[in-house]
Amino acid sequence: MRPVPGNVKTDRLVSLSATLPDVSHPGKPNPARRSERSRQAVLGAARELVSELGYAKVSIEAIAARAGVGKQTIYRWWPSKGAVIFDSFLELSETGEGVRLPDTGDLATDLKAVMRATVAEFADPGFEAPVRALNMEIIADAALAAQYREKLAGPVDEAKKERLRSAQQVGQLAADADLDLLLELLYAPLYQRWLHRSGPLTPEYADALVEATLRAFAP
Repeated sequence: MRPVPGNVKTDRLVSLSATLPDVSHPGKPNPARRSERSRQAVLGAARELVSELGYAKVSIEAIAARAGVGKQTIYRWWPSKGAVIFDSFLELSETGEGVRLPDTGDLATDLKAVMRATVAEFADPGFEAPVRALNMEIIADAALAAQYREKLAGPVDEAKKERLRSAQQVGQLAADADLDLLLELLYAPLYQRWLHRSGPLTPEYADALVEATLRAFAP
């Protein structure tokens, strides 16, 4: 998940040079630019429809109609509805560089800021709906789950662990702390409560998770 809102641009369609203006023919149409506009329209339509209708009622046909493109345009870029939803989610997220945790020198303060931001994020319908849809699709699609781990979850976790290693170096965490386990203990209760709607997601709850986790891994 993302501690601080940002954008991931995953343009796999055109090379950098293809996106540059054709200065020799200033009035010449740019197919690459049109393709990117269509792609962004599809991703925006997918997000809107998931928020409005719920994942189960969204179809490729509906996405195409909302985006103003043909179904074959979508299938040329994405193999399934789940893949479209995944890329639309990436647009709302960020790379490992973008989710670098704050480092004020106080790990508890930094983690509380990140967890409070995550709680706020889950309360945002524009973000929450595609995340829920993505979770549903990942359960049934092993290939999509692997893609999610490679492109988003893995880099994000590594960025978080970089901050935790910094805390270890100054004695704020146990030197032998299992950082993967620490992140699981920190985030899993939050995700469980969100996924099952089993309790309120509040800033106070986020703070309590941080405090309990840091006590468990204190030096």
